[in-house]
Order: sequence, then structure tokens, then C-alpha cells
Amino acid sequence: MAEIQKKPVKIMETILRDAHQSLIATRMPTEEMLPIIEKMDEVGYHAVECWGGATFDACLRFLKEDPWERLRKLRAGFKKTKLQMLFRGQNILGYRPYADDVVEYFVRKSVENGIDIIRIFDCMNDLRNLESCVRAAKKEEHAEAQVALSYTLGDSYTLDYWMKKAKAIEEMGADSICIKDMAGLLLPYRATELITALKESTDLPVELHTHYTSGVASMTYLKAVEAGVDIIDTAMSPFALGTSQPATEVMVETFRGTPYDTGLSLRKLEEVADYFRPYRDQCLKDGLLNPTNLGVNIKTLVYQVPGGMLSNLTSQLATQHAEDKFYEVLEEVPNVRKDLGNPPLVTPSSQIVGTQAVFNVVMGERYKMITKETKDVLAGRYGETTDPVNPDLQKKALGDEEPITHRPADDIAPELETLEKELGAYKEQDEDVLSYALFPQVAMDYFKYRDAQKTGMDASKADTENGAYPV
Repeated sequence: MAEIQKKPVKIMETILRDAHQSLIATRMPTEEMLPIIEKMDEVGYHAVECWGGATFDACLRFLKEDPWERLRKLRAGFKKTKLQMLFRGQNILGYRPYADDVVEYFVRKSVENGIDIIRIFDCMNDLRNLESCVRAAKKEEHAEAQVALSYTLGDSYTLDYWMKKAKAIEEMGADSICIKDMAGLLLPYRATELITALKESTDLPVELHTHYTSGVASMTYLKAVEAGVDIIDTAMSPFALGTSQPATEVMVETFRGTPYDTGLSLRKLEEVADYFRPYRDQCLKDGLLNPTNLGVNIKTLVYQVPGGMLSNLTSQLATQHAEDKFYEVLEEVPNVRKDLGNPPLVTPSSQIVGTQAVFNVVMGERYKMITKETKDVLAGRYGETTDPVNPDLQKKALGDEEPITHRPADDIAPELETLEKELGAYKEQDEDVLSYALFPQVAMDYFKYRDAQKTGMDASKADTENGAYPV
């Protein structure tokens, strides 16, 4: 039997971003990360994901931290390892499309502050929504633009669909491709087919990202690696499994002594795991880590609903005192998704579909109330949907308004100059305007808090009308 050629699989570590985003709602503070960075830097990861996604919002809103300062501290500690972030295309890290000038400036500042690899995705897989971001990344020295395709199931999502997208991504000038399986829907033998097809259609490196939510992720990685995937995303064991990724140590040991051997040292990985274990235990004790998030939820395969979306649905129904409607809403999700053109369910499309499904069930009549975001999808303002939207619903939502077919960001005028003026005296660094652009109210609250820490005066307590402050 011919010897299989050696092809070491690379490991992208998620513990500083997606792992804690998935399990503890992105609440790991920077101070918890810094003491272990030196040891993580010695492991030999392909990259460490440490920024983007929900970290930006969570830093400002809940942790009272400057996300840019976090990035600078991480960059100072990681001397050898590439740092990676997750970027929502034209939505950056927010929930609406931004003007090209904001997207380009955000990319530039991300790279200046320490990011090496920008993983860019769009909730519709509309590559037009990624163009300005990829172009901006290509302008930056040492920056890698990785385009991620949001993986989902449906009649239109054939191997041919994924192969054509991969070819188009290559033509865009991206440096690599990622299959982003946010709900753990990619089954092991489907992974063999998908990765084989992608490797046939593109010369770009292919990375696979999945979640353990449905219980199949480790097997999926095994088959994907055998099929030729170049990089897999894993999480250190204390924050692995459940709604997070397969455990780094387990995958490293799985491939040891095979042609896919990662070459990573288990001893070094154990040191990193030993560091995070007490923090995981504390999160369990404090209730920050819900044990439910650590189990297998087979409903993800039945309803194609990512773990984060499931928890959102639960909290929305609790607010409406309609917890008993949970399964009814789950069954409505695929119907709404179909009406909206079968988009992949990932931020923000997952929230849009989920919220509309809740309204459809709770109001007792489908589309009695249509959310602004649902209307925007039907109007083409989030981009092109994979399948046609429901024409009757579109007419009901839009009336005589014509849906757009061009790139949505073409309708957005440059924003940076206006944002700079609005921010005014609160600006302490160039990056502040970007924090404000993404989360105006949350960022402003943080800036006031930051000022209060320096002056000992809380601006929220000031009598601005009379220029007085309580003493």
C-alpha cells in the first residue's frame, strides 16, 4: 500500500473569542487572558482568534473595557502567533450595513492594532457585501483576508453552489476560504464530499469552523482532515464542546502519528488548559456558564437553529410570558426562513428570522406584525437571498416600494466625517470614532465611564443644564 503523503493539519485556537462567546456570552475579561498569553504563544498555533464577533460589543457594554486596548495588549503578548478576528462584512461588528469609508477605516485600524487575519462573512453569503472589506484588507501590509461562507442546508445549497462561491472568492482576491458551520449542521460524510469538492474548485487554503452543538463536530473534523482541509478551529478543553468547538488537545492527539500530525506538544497544551480550568469552574459556580450549553442539542439538526439563536428565542418568549410556545416557534422558524429566501441562520439573519417567528406565533396570526428588519430583507437591503422571497409577503411588507437589486452599501453615503463631529470632545484616540460608529449609545456610555475613572466624576450624575455636579 502506498504511503500517504504527509499533510499536517493546522490548528486555529478559539478560546480567546468564539469559545467564550459560545459558552459564557463573551464575558471573559482581558485580565483573565493576559497571564497565559506567553505560554499560548509557544504552542505553535496557526492563529489565535481573539477579537471581533461579539467581543467588541461585550467589552464596551458589559465589561467596561476598551476593545482596542484589549487588542493592543494581546498583540504585545503574542510575539510569534498570528491574531485573527471575525468581521461581519459590510456590517463590520454591528447589526446594520455601514458606509464603505467606515468599513475601510475599521479594517485599517484593526490591522494597525495587531490583527493579522480577518475572517469576513455575510449572513446572506452575498459576496458583494464583502468586496470593500476584502479590498481594504488587501491594501494593508501583512493582513490576510479570509472569506467565510455561512454553511447551511436546503435544496439550493448543493455542492455546485459551494464550488461556485469558492471560485468567486478566489477571483475576489481572498487569501483563504472558511466554511463557517455556526450550528453544527455539517455531518461527517457530508464534510468529505464538501471539502473534496472545494479542493477541486480552488487552490486557496480551506479552513473549517464548526460547533459541537449537535454532537458530531469531532467526527466531522476527522473526515474533513482526511479529505484535505488545511486548518480546523478548536477550543482548549475547559471551554470546548457544547455550543463551542471540539477540544484542541483531543484533535491534536487524534492526528498524532498520522500523516495529518499537527506537531503541537500536548504538554504545552496541558499547561494552557490547566490555566483556564479554574476560571471555567468559577463560571460554572457563578452561573455564567450554564451546564445546558455543554450538552448535545439534537434540535439543531432538526430545526437548523444555532445555539445562540435557541437561547435568544427562549429569552424572547420569557419576555412575552409565552414559554409554552417554544416548540411552536421552533417549527415556525423554517417557514419564516423560507419566506425570506432561505438565508443561512447566522448573525444578524438568525435574529431576524427568530424574532419574526416569535411574533408570528405569539400574535396568533402570521405576519400580523412585520419587523423593520424583516422588511429590509424583503427589500433587498441585506443583499441577495439564495432563493426568491415570498412575493405575497414582499408585497404586503413593501406595498409599492421597489426592492433593490444592487449592492446595499451603494446607497449609504460616507459616514466618518459626520461621526467624528458627533463624537466631539469624547474622542481620545482615532479608534473611538469606530467604537461610536458601531454602538453609538453603548460607546458613549463607556466614554463617560472612562472619563469618570480619570476625573472621579460621573458625567451621568451631572446637571448639564446648569453646568453643576453633585459633591
